[in-house]
Amino acid sequence: MGPTDPVAPDGIARIVEVGPKEETQREAIAEAWLVTTPEAVAALASGTVKGSPIESAKIAGLAGLKRTPDLLPHCHPVRITGADVAVEPDRAAGRVRVTATVRAVDRTGVEMEALTAACVAALSLYDTTKVLDRAARIEGVRLLAKSGGRSGTYRAEG
Repeated sequence: MGPTDPVAPDGIARIVEVGPKEETQREAIAEAWLVTTPEAVAALASGTVKGSPIESAKIAGLAGLKRTPDLLPHCHPVRITGADVAVEPDRAAGRVRVTATVRAVDRTGVEMEALTAACVAALSLYDTTKVLDRAARIEGVRLLAKSGGRSGTYRAEG
């Protein structure tokens, strides 16, 4: 079953068969934003008694992407060949941009891994921020780009 195939006739959840698909180089980039106060971003950037929230968020994002098929029942385990999580504080705007890039050679894409990494990294930042700003929030989670596979290249607008 592919994205244009009808719903499974028996209604039973399953993982789609990707065995016949060709293995290709794949990449996906996703982002998430932690929106808070300039003071909270300054505190995140300068560190806490627990260490660097920025570095902790990067590690959390990388750990999260590896757990994607454990969290999302329709995701296949994929052969990840590399991944990066970037955390960019903007003190003046009171927000932090998280981007996750995931690369693999496999029969299915890594969009969900990139989105999971961005979300988990943002959650790690939120966990540190909540004591500084109860109104902090995560927003703007989206896929920025993907390449590889049958559906080709995608780039988000804006």
